[in-house]
Amino acid sequence: MENEWIARIALFVVMVGAGSLLIWIANAAASGRLRRNQVAGIRIPSTMASDEAWLAAHVRARRATVYAGVVSVLGGSFALVPVPMPAVIIGVLVAAVGMLGLVLFAARVGGAAARATSEF
Repeated sequence: MENEWIARIALFVVMVGAGSLLIWIANAAASGRLRRNQVAGIRIPSTMASDEAWLAAHVRARRATVYAGVVSVLGGSFALVPVPMPAVIIGVLVAAVGMLGLVLFAARVGGAAARATSEF
């Protein structure tokens, strides 16, 4: 029983941490506080082409990225709900897939916005 709670806490920490980071990155990049870099943000050729393309991409992708972070936080919080562990695993996995889908969508719309600002 104790190992189950260790797993639940680990899932909570990882998913809530990832979600919080996504929300922070989305807001920082869209506001211009997170400049073009090789570590965080939408790093595809069209967004890395210029500062203008980077900002346009992140402004356009902000909502989807924030939603991805919220999905991750909610999925991580579900790990602490007193339901059977198989239900927790399924719930967190569904949240992780949802988060990934939203991040990929954000990259797609962000890339399109970046390409629209420059001759990439």
